[in-house]
Amino acid sequence: MNQGGLSISRCGPRIVCLLFVLAGISVAQGGGLAPPTRQKLETEIQKFMAAKSIPGLSVAIVKNGNFVWANGFGMADLENSVPATPQTLYRLASVSKPITAVAALQLWQAGKLDLDAPVQKFCPAFPVKEDGAINTRELLSHMAGIRHYHLGKALDPLVGSTKHLKDPIKEGLDFFKNDPLVAKPGTEFHYSTYGYTLIGCAIEGASDKKYVDYVMKSVFAPAGMNNTQVDNRLAIIPHRTSFYQKESGHVQNADFLDSSYKIPGGGWLSSAEDMARFEVAILNDTLVTRATRDFMWTPRYTSKERSYGMGWGITKVEGQLIYSHSGGQQGTSTFIAVAPKSKTGVVVLSNLEESDANDLGKELMKMLLPQ
Repeated sequence: MNQGGLSISRCGPRIVCLLFVLAGISVAQGGGLAPPTRQKLETEIQKFMAAKSIPGLSVAIVKNGNFVWANGFGMADLENSVPATPQTLYRLASVSKPITAVAALQLWQAGKLDLDAPVQKFCPAFPVKEDGAINTRELLSHMAGIRHYHLGKALDPLVGSTKHLKDPIKEGLDFFKNDPLVAKPGTEFHYSTYGYTLIGCAIEGASDKKYVDYVMKSVFAPAGMNNTQVDNRLAIIPHRTSFYQKESGHVQNADFLDSSYKIPGGGWLSSAEDMARFEVAILNDTLVTRATRDFMWTPRYTSKERSYGMGWGITKVEGQLIYSHSGGQQGTSTFIAVAPKSKTGVVVLSNLEESDANDLGKELMKMLLPQ
């Protein structure tokens, strides 16, 4: 498997220069970042990329509720020497979940989606389970007992699915809807991307629109996320990055994936710029009211390892509450975080899977928050 891979350390001075010195076009809004802060951030980013052999990465920063800076580093496409920029489109992976959560909470806010009603009220295609009724509140907080990618000891074949679905929500349900629950609804935290497909079905029933159409119109349009779209592997999508994985220290093309079976929980493409706009919209109450946002961010599950609301993880950094989500799948590692007290946000998108974008994102957030 290594013969087709690319070792960053052996790719020559030209590529090394492009990977770790060349930065994409930066943007400055709302006053931008002070030069010392920007330099500090860029040094940390380049250090992280070098340590992880990351081909391409884009970062965006929100300060005081404004999108102030974004930059691309390294290469979006190694084979064609295409630099990463703030507009490069990456797979969001599980960072798709906060988007779906916002869409669901919009409908709840409008009185169209009852979070406590059995999910079949909005998604009749999902069968009633013997273990008890499942509701959308439980699905949003991973408390519904829906399985994730593993059933027993067998690896779910859909982790590397190559099948393109024409009706992503309906056909996506078919892959897990008849499987047994892993816990009684409301009793245990079991992270589940499939559970978010079921939320997508509930959104369709509550809005009377296709999930993708609803999100595009009601989340992306008001937030100004003009380039965010479904990761359609059959479509020609400008600015979409190539996807990479690392094997024995060598960077190579990632395994093929068609994520159409899990769009609500892991199938969107976006850029650092667009995700910064999403954070701005959340911090400034553009998409949901402050009361709804606080409701979404209220912990539904807390343990020593994690605290989780509805579609967002909850931690503390420098004494401030941070609401965040990470993502990882074939050819990507992603992270977003917002600190509402200081109205600060960080976006990190990488085209190398298992590159721990969340580690970089947390370090950048520490640098930005008041000490």
